[in-house]
Amino acid sequence: MPSFEYKALDAQGRESVGTLDAASQGEAVAALRQAGYFPTSVVEAGKAPKAKSKGGKPVKAKAATPAVPGAKKSLGSFTLFQRKSVKAKTLMVFTRQLATLIDAGLPLLRGLNVLAKQEKDLVLKAATEKIAESVQGGSTFSEGLAQHPRIFNKLFVSMVKAGEVGGVLELVLTRLAEFQEKAAKVKNKVKSAMFYPITVMVIAIAIVAYLMVAIVPKFQQIFNDLLGGRPLPALTQFVIDVSQFVQGNIIWIALVVGALAATWIWFSRSPQGRRILDRLAIRTPLFGELVRKSAIARFSRTFGTLVTSGVPILQALTITSETADNSVISDAIGKVHDSVKEGESIVQPMEASGIFPPMVISMVDVGEETGQLPDMLLKIAEVYDDEVDSAVTGLTSLLEPIMIVFLAVVVGTIVIALFLPLITIIETMGQSQG
Repeated sequence: MPSFEYKALDAQGRESVGTLDAASQGEAVAALRQAGYFPTSVVEAGKAPKAKSKGGKPVKAKAATPAVPGAKKSLGSFTLFQRKSVKAKTLMVFTRQLATLIDAGLPLLRGLNVLAKQEKDLVLKAATEKIAESVQGGSTFSEGLAQHPRIFNKLFVSMVKAGEVGGVLELVLTRLAEFQEKAAKVKNKVKSAMFYPITVMVIAIAIVAYLMVAIVPKFQQIFNDLLGGRPLPALTQFVIDVSQFVQGNIIWIALVVGALAATWIWFSRSPQGRRILDRLAIRTPLFGELVRKSAIARFSRTFGTLVTSGVPILQALTITSETADNSVISDAIGKVHDSVKEGESIVQPMEASGIFPPMVISMVDVGEETGQLPDMLLKIAEVYDDEVDSAVTGLTSLLEPIMIVFLAVVVGTIVIALFLPLITIIETMGQSQG
């Protein structure tokens, strides 16, 4: 049986160094933890890396930095545009499966190895393998997760850390999976509400561009041949002028559209631009209420899930602020954090922000008074999930006729403009035959 050299901390934080016999490194780590130690280094005897200084004296070998997916590589193996993140659905399935395995009694390390073997997403697979190595080497699960911030955000890491401290990791992972599922459901509802008008707008632009470039020039030639230079109706002349402008400046139009798109992307990603756009999104007549309700649902669920899982309230507010989709909501949560830090109530800054509806403020107030704040926050999230669902249904039913009329007016105007001269041509032909 191989021997392993270890360094570990006892309950008082004092370091202990020694050797022990075990079948594998994992069993050595488990034996140390069972004895009440926190292992910081466990390596097989005789295999620990040794380095020498220039003077020939041995020095401590530095631990190798884990190869994180997406980290900078040497020029020989550099991959351009390497993906570093994981889709929300993929992470949700991973969390649910890990929670199920641990709940079934499987050790964490074995569960991670099982998921790493079956994971199809290469980025998540590599990260899971590195986390398993970190746990096997004596680190906690939350410490391993923290090494991959592009995959596991602060909310995920903090909840896992709270679950480790409380000894309820499987329960916390189940809550995380439920949180991800419900958050994804709300997000998909908002996306579906936005999808319809955007699709109609794209179709309308494509149809108008085709008519202007391909159809209108043919009609213009017909009018020139049959009318012999007589003036066209004002609407028809306007459509022909627009068509000629588009044809003569199509490259400049493409460049302007590209420049506007680039400017929009830059502006939306800048802190000040993001804040302006988020403020406008909340105040937009049709979509503002939907954006506001979905943001409140996310705030309530995130904050409630964190506090329920044992995360301290100040830390929970910080994480909730950082993970909010809307910067206006994030600023409001930041003010709540400052207020609570000074020993005040959550309710006053929420009410002063003007973002949260009276019902939410009242329910939070009751939750604070009764000591049931986490449960009350989760109830608010459930209520606003239904509100988002109703808002999406109402918005879709309202937008459908509006977009149909819009498309009909745009295309119909061009068609009428092209047929107006035909009436004049038919009347002229009738008079000549008479």
